[in-house]
Amino acid sequence: MDVSAARDKYFKETGVYVPVCSDGGIVHDYHMTLALAMGADFLMLGRYFARFEESPTKKFSINGNMVKEYWGEGSNRARNWQRYDLGGDSKLSFEEGVDSYVPYAGYLKDNVSVTLAKIKSTMCNCGALSIKELQQKATLTLVSATSIVEGGAHDVVLKETPQNKNGR
Repeated sequence: MDVSAARDKYFKETGVYVPVCSDGGIVHDYHMTLALAMGADFLMLGRYFARFEESPTKKFSINGNMVKEYWGEGSNRARNWQRYDLGGDSKLSFEEGVDSYVPYAGYLKDNVSVTLAKIKSTMCNCGALSIKELQQKATLTLVSATSIVEGGAHDVVLKETPQNKNGR
Protein backbone atom coordinates (compact mmCIF):
# COMPACT_ATOMS: atom_id res chain seq x y z
CA MET A 1 0.00 0.00 0.00
CA ASP A 2 2.94 2.31 0.74
CA VAL A 3 4.40 1.67 -2.71
CA SER A 4 1.05 2.36 -4.37
CA ALA A 5 0.64 5.58 -2.36
CA ALA A 6 4.13 6.70 -3.44
CA ARG A 7 3.26 5.82 -7.06
CA ASP A 8 0.08 7.90 -6.86
CA LYS A 9 1.95 10.84 -5.30
CA TYR A 10 4.60 10.64 -8.02
CA PHE A 11 1.86 10.59 -10.67
CA LYS A 12 0.24 13.72 -9.22
CA GLU A 13 3.59 15.51 -9.13
CA THR A 14 4.95 14.45 -12.53
CA GLY A 15 2.07 13.09 -14.61
CA VAL A 16 4.07 9.86 -15.03
CA TYR A 17 2.22 6.72 -13.94
CA VAL A 18 4.43 3.82 -12.86
CA PRO A 19 2.49 0.55 -12.73
CA VAL A 20 2.92 -1.56 -9.61
CA CYS A 21 3.41 -5.32 -9.85
CA SER A 22 2.53 -7.69 -7.03
CA ASP A 23 5.40 -10.11 -7.49
CA GLY A 24 5.75 -13.28 -5.51
CA GLY A 25 3.82 -15.21 -2.92
CA ILE A 26 0.43 -15.30 -4.59
CA VAL A 27 -0.98 -18.74 -3.94
CA HIS A 28 -4.70 -18.44 -3.25
CA ASP A 29 -7.49 -16.61 -5.04
CA TYR A 30 -7.94 -14.11 -2.22
CA HIS A 31 -4.26 -13.13 -2.45
CA MET A 32 -5.00 -11.77 -5.93
CA THR A 33 -7.91 -9.66 -4.71
CA LEU A 34 -5.88 -8.35 -1.77
CA ALA A 35 -2.97 -7.38 -4.03
CA LEU A 36 -5.30 -5.56 -6.42
CA ALA A 37 -7.14 -3.84 -3.56
CA MET A 38 -3.81 -2.66 -2.11
CA GLY A 39 -2.92 -0.95 -5.37
CA ALA A 40 -1.29 -3.49 -7.68
CA ASP A 41 -1.87 -2.90 -11.37
CA PHE A 42 -0.88 -6.43 -12.34
CA LEU A 43 0.10 -9.71 -10.70
CA MET A 44 2.85 -12.27 -11.17
CA LEU A 45 1.18 -15.67 -10.93
CA GLY A 46 3.94 -18.22 -11.48
CA ARG A 47 3.12 -20.33 -8.45
CA TYR A 48 -0.62 -20.12 -9.17
CA PHE A 49 -0.19 -21.41 -12.74
CA ALA A 50 2.51 -23.96 -11.84
CA ARG A 51 -0.15 -26.04 -10.02
CA PHE A 52 -2.09 -26.89 -13.16
CA GLU A 53 -1.91 -29.83 -15.54
CA GLU A 54 -0.92 -27.53 -18.40
CA SER A 55 2.29 -26.32 -16.74
CA PRO A 56 5.34 -28.01 -18.27
CA THR A 57 6.62 -29.56 -15.04
CA LYS A 58 6.31 -33.15 -13.88
CA LYS A 59 3.38 -34.30 -11.76
CA PHE A 60 3.94 -36.96 -9.12
CA SER A 61 2.87 -38.17 -5.69
CA ILE A 62 4.57 -37.28 -2.41
CA ASN A 63 3.09 -39.03 0.65
CA GLY A 64 -0.13 -39.65 -1.27
CA ASN A 65 -0.53 -36.03 -2.39
CA MET A 66 -0.24 -35.04 -6.03
CA VAL A 67 2.25 -32.21 -6.62
CA LYS A 68 4.05 -30.45 -9.45
CA GLU A 69 7.55 -29.06 -9.48
CA TYR A 70 7.92 -25.32 -9.00
CA TRP A 71 10.87 -22.99 -8.89
CA GLY A 72 10.83 -19.28 -8.28
CA GLU A 73 12.56 -16.88 -10.66
CA GLY A 74 15.23 -16.01 -8.10
CA SER A 75 16.10 -19.66 -7.43
CA ASN A 76 19.39 -21.18 -8.54
CA ARG A 77 17.45 -23.39 -10.96
CA ALA A 78 15.90 -20.41 -12.77
CA ARG A 79 18.98 -18.20 -12.89
CA ASN A 80 20.78 -17.40 -16.06
CA TRP A 81 23.82 -15.22 -16.61
CA GLN A 82 21.94 -12.66 -18.70
CA ARG A 83 19.36 -11.90 -16.04
CA TYR A 84 21.67 -11.95 -13.03
CA ASP A 85 25.00 -10.79 -14.50
CA LEU A 86 26.66 -8.39 -12.07
CA GLY A 87 29.59 -7.73 -14.40
CA GLY A 88 33.14 -8.89 -13.95
CA ASP A 89 33.84 -11.91 -11.79
CA SER A 90 31.13 -11.13 -9.25
CA LYS A 91 28.48 -13.76 -8.77
CA LEU A 92 25.07 -13.40 -7.15
CA SER A 93 25.81 -14.63 -3.64
CA PHE A 94 22.34 -15.56 -2.44
CA GLU A 95 19.24 -17.34 -3.66
CA GLU A 96 15.98 -15.37 -3.67
CA GLY A 97 13.55 -18.02 -4.92
CA VAL A 98 12.76 -21.58 -3.96
CA ASP A 99 13.00 -24.88 -5.81
CA SER A 100 10.02 -26.79 -4.48
CA TYR A 101 6.67 -28.46 -5.14
CA VAL A 102 3.16 -27.04 -5.30
CA PRO A 103 -0.08 -28.98 -4.74
CA TYR A 104 -1.54 -30.21 -8.01
CA ALA A 105 -4.80 -28.39 -8.82
CA GLY A 106 -6.11 -30.12 -11.94
CA TYR A 107 -6.84 -28.40 -15.22
CA LEU A 108 -6.54 -24.69 -15.84
CA LYS A 109 -9.97 -24.43 -17.47
CA ASP A 110 -11.61 -25.89 -14.36
CA ASN A 111 -9.95 -23.44 -12.00
CA VAL A 112 -9.46 -20.04 -13.66
CA SER A 113 -13.19 -19.42 -13.99
CA VAL A 114 -13.62 -20.11 -10.26
CA THR A 115 -10.74 -17.75 -9.43
CA LEU A 116 -12.26 -15.00 -11.58
CA ALA A 117 -15.69 -15.56 -10.01
CA LYS A 118 -14.20 -15.20 -6.52
CA ILE A 119 -12.43 -11.97 -7.48
CA LYS A 120 -15.61 -10.58 -9.05
CA SER A 121 -17.66 -11.61 -6.01
CA THR A 122 -15.29 -9.81 -3.65
CA MET A 123 -15.33 -6.74 -5.89
CA CYS A 124 -19.14 -6.84 -5.85
CA ASN A 125 -19.11 -7.09 -2.05
CA CYS A 126 -17.02 -3.90 -2.03
CA GLY A 127 -19.38 -2.16 -4.49
CA ALA A 128 -16.66 -2.09 -7.15
CA LEU A 129 -17.13 -2.71 -10.87
CA SER A 130 -13.47 -2.12 -11.77
CA ILE A 131 -10.06 -2.64 -10.21
CA LYS A 132 -9.72 1.13 -9.82
CA GLU A 133 -12.99 1.20 -7.87
CA LEU A 134 -11.84 -1.76 -5.79
CA GLN A 135 -8.69 0.16 -4.87
CA GLN A 136 -10.80 3.15 -3.83
CA LYS A 137 -13.58 1.31 -1.99
CA ALA A 138 -11.99 -1.75 -0.39
CA THR A 139 -11.40 -1.67 3.33
CA LEU A 140 -8.69 -3.97 4.64
CA THR A 141 -9.01 -5.07 8.23
CA LEU A 142 -6.37 -6.92 10.23
CA VAL A 143 -7.89 -9.91 12.01
CA SER A 144 -6.51 -12.60 14.29
CA ALA A 145 -6.10 -16.25 13.34
CA THR A 146 -8.89 -17.07 15.79
CA SER A 147 -11.24 -14.64 14.01
CA ILE A 148 -10.60 -16.46 10.75
CA VAL A 149 -11.45 -19.82 12.32
CA GLU A 150 -14.52 -18.47 14.12
CA GLY A 151 -15.70 -16.69 10.95
CA GLY A 152 -15.74 -19.92 8.98
CA ALA A 153 -17.45 -23.25 9.47
CA HIS A 154 -16.36 -24.63 12.84
CA ASP A 155 -17.49 -27.19 15.38
CA VAL A 156 -19.01 -29.26 12.57
CA VAL A 157 -17.85 -32.15 10.44
CA LEU A 158 -18.11 -31.11 6.82
CA LYS A 159 -19.43 -33.53 4.22
CA GLU A 160 -17.04 -34.32 1.41
CA THR A 161 -18.22 -32.87 -1.90
CA PRO A 162 -16.43 -32.35 -5.24
CA GLN A 163 -15.89 -28.68 -4.30
CA ASN A 164 -14.83 -29.68 -0.79
CA LYS A 165 -12.34 -32.54 -1.31
CA ASN A 166 -10.01 -31.43 1.48
CA GLY A 167 -12.71 -31.12 4.13
CA ARG A 168 -12.85 -27.33 3.83
